[in-house]
Formats: sequence, structure tokens, C-alpha cells
Amino acid sequence: MRILVVVDSINIEDSSGSKANVAFIQNLIAGGFEVLVYHYTLKNIQLPSIATYAIPEIKYSPLYFLSRMQRVIQRNFKVNMAPFLEGLFGFSFTFFNDTKSIVKALKKCDFIPDLILTLSKGASFRPHYAVLQLPQFHGKWMAYVHDPYPFHFYPRPYNWIETSYKKKEKFFTKVSEKAQYSAFPSLLLKEWMGSYYPNFLKTGVLIPHQNAKQEIQDIILPEYFDLRKFTVLHAGNLMKQRSPLGLLEGFKLFLKQNPAAIQDSKLILLGNAFYHSDMLASYDKDNSEMYIYDRNIPFDTVYTLQQKVTVNVILESKSEISPFLPAKFPHCVEANKAILSLAPYYSETKRLLGNDYPYWAEVDDVNKIAGIFSVMYQLWKQNPDQLLLNRKDLVEYLSVANLQKIICG
Repeated sequence: MRILVVVDSINIEDSSGSKANVAFIQNLIAGGFEVLVYHYTLKNIQLPSIATYAIPEIKYSPLYFLSRMQRVIQRNFKVNMAPFLEGLFGFSFTFFNDTKSIVKALKKCDFIPDLILTLSKGASFRPHYAVLQLPQFHGKWMAYVHDPYPFHFYPRPYNWIETSYKKKEKFFTKVSEKAQYSAFPSLLLKEWMGSYYPNFLKTGVLIPHQNAKQEIQDIILPEYFDLRKFTVLHAGNLMKQRSPLGLLEGFKLFLKQNPAAIQDSKLILLGNAFYHSDMLASYDKDNSEMYIYDRNIPFDTVYTLQQKVTVNVILESKSEISPFLPAKFPHCVEANKAILSLAPYYSETKRLLGNDYPYWAEVDDVNKIAGIFSVMYQLWKQNPDQLLLNRKDLVEYLSVANLQKIICG
């Protein structure tokens, strides 16, 4: 099968979404599919053994001029015209120019695919908007929907209303109706989006974020990591709605209840945490039991640490439901280390781990979190292998073999 992938970015350092998309592409190749990747990274990035084409940005057009003029006005006069313009047109001038750039490139593509797969990141969905303009592709189109869209369809506490919400809803209604197939990383997200766009329930399949093999150069382990300790790692950006307070307080309470653990336990938080800077500043960053680095870390370092630590944390928001499958979930499964899931009762991570999985708590349940750490620590003291994840079912679910079955139908 020949697959044309149209994707926002293949730069794994720019977001977790790009990491997930690259892993998806790598597993398509590993599955024996013939793949050509059209990407709008706007950088000359190559993926080993994968045919890629960097879509050039149109730089001589009214839209390009208007987008740059808007930026100049905002930078020099501190006037943000985006809410007004997007309320009027639905999207920014930059978005329109980007999607026209993608359309122009696709019209010139002489690759004849059996399937056209659109992948995006964040709130972009530029590839989806571009392919929507090309009716000749719709009969072969699989629209991958990684997150709810638009923003007001996010579950609380994320949801907020954009001035352009009506036009964005109309856009995604068309995506749901025109794409021959749709795909979602989680069952809960498919059901969630299907409640707003019913056609997704007819066309949707589950393709979880992929557990692709990573070729990592030898990494010198950072000095804050000690292989001999009971080490808990949360790696990833902490958005405003994802507070680590419960995790931090739970770890402190665990140490208070288990004084003997102070000398050989450590909690590590890595990743941008801008919205929580004031709260994090109240914790002693020089404390030997905690290390907090609220900036981005290179992927290779994070990936290596995930393989070496005792426990990997997947932290989600306080909510009634979390339909997202975190992009780092496959890495945590591959690491084969215990996962501490801090998530709502109704969450995709909890669904996959199972109702009997012992290391789950609500994100703000400090006492339960402390209790879980106590259990984990005692098991680790007895034999660290007791904290191996050992979930062959999840390894298979995230595997190339399962992806082949889904794509080939």
C-alpha cells in the first residue's frame, strides 16, 4: 500500500505532537508500507530511510504580506488584532497562507497513493484544511484527529470559546463529512468527538500513538540522576491546567511517613512549567530529594531517563474526563517501568492500564499518592524488578503489527 502523509512538522524537538507523528510515520515504514511524507516544518529535516518533501512557504502573496504586517503591528504597537481578524475570517492570515502553501505543493505531487493521511499538532489542523480543498483526495483521505477541536469542545478545565468558533466548527464538520476515514489515538476521544460530529462514529478507527524504535546516541546521564535511588520522573510540559502540586505534596508526605526513604528517593520534574513557576519556586530546588527544571529538555535525554528511572509519571488535569492519550504513553510502556497515572477516573490512560491497575490516583489526592509511593518504595527495596510494568498487551496494542492490521482493515 502506498501512503501519502501530510503533516505539520517532523521536528521532534518542537512538541510532543511532532514526536508522536514521527513515531507514527516510522511505524508505517516498519510495517512495510510505501510512504511519502509532505511536511510543513519549514526546516530541512530528514528522517532516516523515509522519503520526505519539505513544503515551501509561499512568500509572494497578499496573504503573506498581511500576515507579516499583522506581526509588525503587534510587535511595534502592542496591538493584538488576532481576535478581531479571526472572528471575521475564522483563521489568521498566516493560517490561510500556510494552507495555500500546502495545497499548492500537493497539486504538484505526482505520487499516486492508496491512502492520504493528514497529521497535525496542537490546534493547527493545517493539513486537514488543505486536503479539504482538494476533493480529488477525499475518497482516499484518513483524517487523524489527535485532540478535540475547536477549543470549546475540550472538556473542562481546558475549554474556552474563541471568537472564531463558528467558522472552526463549520470547518471540522466538513472534515468529518468529507474524509473517507477518520482515526483517533483513543477510544474516549473518538466517542467524545463523535458526540459533536456524529459521522466520526461511522468512519472512525483507533490508531494509538505508536511505540516506534528510537535510535538514541549514548547519553551521559545528568548529575541529578542517581541510578541507585528510587527515582520518580515526570517529563513533559505542564500546561496551566496540569498542576504538579498534588504530585509534589504526595511525594513530601511519602517521605514524611517513611523517613528511611529520604536518603535513597528522588522526584524529578523536567519540562516547561511557566504557569506554575511561582508555586514551584516555593519548593527548594536544591533539596536532595527533589529536582525541578522548568525548561525544555532534549528528547534524547528525556527518553534515556524514562528507560532508567524507577517510576514514570503521567500527569493529567483535574477533570471529570480526560479523552486524551498522552503522547509519552508509548515511551512509558516501552520503558517497562511502573507508571504512576494521575488522571480522572474516566481517562484513556486509566482505561488502557485497567481498573485493577494499582498505581492510579486523582491528580490532587495527596494521601492516595503518598500511599502509592509507600507501596512502590517497599516493593523496590525488596526487589526493583517488582516495579517492572510487564504489560505485553499494551506493547502489542502500540506495535507495528497492530498498526498493519488497522490500516489494512
